[in-house]
Amino acid sequence: MLQIKSASLNSKLLTLDSYAHGGNIYRIAEELGVSEGRLVDFSASINPLGISEKVKDVIRKNLNCLVNYPDPDTKALRERIAKCHDTDPETIICGNGSTELIYLIPRALGPKRVLVPAPTFSEYERACKISSESRVQSYELRKEHNFEIIPDEFISAMKVNSKFKIQNSKLCTGDPAGRPYSKPDSAMPCNMAFLCNPNNPTGHLLKRGEVLRIAEEAREAKCFLVVDEAFIDFCPAESVIAEVRDNPFLIVLRSMTKFYALTGLRIGYAVFHEKLIERIKHFREPWTVNGLAQKAAVAALEDHEYSRRTFRLMKKEKHFLESGFTRLGMEFYPSGANYYLLKIPASRCDALRQREPSPPLSKGGIVLGLRDKGILVRDCSNFRGLNNSYIRVAVKSRRHNSSLLKELKDIFGKIPLNPPFSKGEVSPLTRGD
Repeated sequence: MLQIKSASLNSKLLTLDSYAHGGNIYRIAEELGVSEGRLVDFSASINPLGISEKVKDVIRKNLNCLVNYPDPDTKALRERIAKCHDTDPETIICGNGSTELIYLIPRALGPKRVLVPAPTFSEYERACKISSESRVQSYELRKEHNFEIIPDEFISAMKVNSKFKIQNSKLCTGDPAGRPYSKPDSAMPCNMAFLCNPNNPTGHLLKRGEVLRIAEEAREAKCFLVVDEAFIDFCPAESVIAEVRDNPFLIVLRSMTKFYALTGLRIGYAVFHEKLIERIKHFREPWTVNGLAQKAAVAALEDHEYSRRTFRLMKKEKHFLESGFTRLGMEFYPSGANYYLLKIPASRCDALRQREPSPPLSKGGIVLGLRDKGILVRDCSNFRGLNNSYIRVAVKSRRHNSSLLKELKDIFGKIPLNPPFSKGEVSPLTRGD
């Protein structure tokens, strides 16, 4: 494993919260003085198989097409997506990654009050505050419930004065100016809510029936429910994309970054009800999806063997990682996606500081300690509801997963912890169902 000279002690090193998301290998490589290729990036949850050979072949064959403007209607791609989901291509909008669409939706619909779980993907809140100056209400997930979304509580938070009660949940609001959060006005319902499924960074997966129950309550409350299925390709049976046609208040986002590893090409799409699509189109910019990305995405969706290989790899490597985390006494949360939320036990950090006081590896310092070995993990301290005792790691190849476990063992292996455990059941992809 790569050894990097004491970069974590260098005053030039960027602080942990300098990186709003995972995957910024360029700045980190520059800071550490190494090439990007020498880093193993567990902070970005991308399919370890990489780009499929069929996609690479299509890209090579279409390089000459770069002299032409891309199709502004993404017609061929929308038709292929529609075939995959048995839906109308006219209800699909493609974007430069699903993040473009996350910003487009509040800009087009202008919600006044938005419900966002915490912790979850931070761009929902940012998009609403920037795009429509919405008042964002946070439904905080609780550690004692393994950061799981409780459907009845979420519905109650969405409808505010509904028949459901919020018991022991923390509900807070913030305004676009960033002023302190306060208790919400209970008479004000939300008119948009975001739901990430599986949730990022916790990996918690809501079953299809649970999401549809929330969606039905959203329709009754006339609240747009935006379900971000960026990682649902790893558990496709739980998708609700086919239900959009029957619910004008349900919007489903999808990403081709994670499962298909088209990270640099940036491809995402969303499915809207037919009554909503024209309004959304009115607010979007032209030519946001480049020509190579469109052709690559079509090829990826047609490569069924790549999907089968991915499921086989994920099942095997998730089981390998979960077994390793358990042996090391690392707390992890069952995940329906290709990443895990880990909690670094305070007892281990305290023991480590007593044994090796220099350099001080605090809970947040574990991120830096791994970085010095060329391993990047996602520090979760900037997720609302988490702190620097949580990190997120992607599922990668056996070689890289073994390296991660080895380095964690070197840090913690000699420190006992009673008892090692996982949070709840085993993760969906490690079961036989």
